[in-house]
Amino acid sequence: MRVLVVEDDTNLNRQLKDALTEAGYAVDVAFDGEEGHFLGDTEPYDAVILDIGLPRMDGLSVLEEWRRAGKTTPVLLLTARDRWSDKVQGIDSGADDYVAKPFHMEEVLARVRALVRRAAGHASNEIVAGSVRLDARSGKVTVDGLSVKLTSHELRLLSYLMHHKGKVISRTELTEHLYDQDFDRDSNTIEVFVGRLRKKLPEDCIQTVRGLGYQIVGD
Repeated sequence: MRVLVVEDDTNLNRQLKDALTEAGYAVDVAFDGEEGHFLGDTEPYDAVILDIGLPRMDGLSVLEEWRRAGKTTPVLLLTARDRWSDKVQGIDSGADDYVAKPFHMEEVLARVRALVRRAAGHASNEIVAGSVRLDARSGKVTVDGLSVKLTSHELRLLSYLMHHKGKVISRTELTEHLYDQDFDRDSNTIEVFVGRLRKKLPEDCIQTVRGLGYQIVGD
């Protein structure tokens, strides 16, 4: 999953990026509204964390322009605790959720998980495909109840496929959603990690749809 953080406070921006990266997300960052608007308009993200008080272009204006352009990416607004009017205006402008500063990082991570989960049509943190179970909160994967050890890249790939279970996902889409903009995107990287995952999961769990991509199958 790929997340954009738009926050002008350098320390907070870094803290958010570090926490999201540790939680398994690919993270891009921006420090002003114009840069954030450009990235959100041109790159595919699974969620955006957007501060309201940004230089060059405020967060609400960024959000409104995205929504007018038809962008449906889930957006979590960062607001000042005493500005309840910002929260109301943010929701009316198209935000999916908000959190007030100062906040606990675990709350932000939980809200991002919920946004990604709901956008993919899942009500629970646990996603099931046949005998494979993924706990999106802990990152734990089990097959027939037995824990499966995955690398961070393998988990990121499996998580995206599980969130979009039953859908055919192209290699291009996987690359765009699993790696940040600075990652050296080798065309064979996805195939390598799919091959590794297949050795750890039930046979035919990940199917190749010739010429189109991959899909997770299951109940």
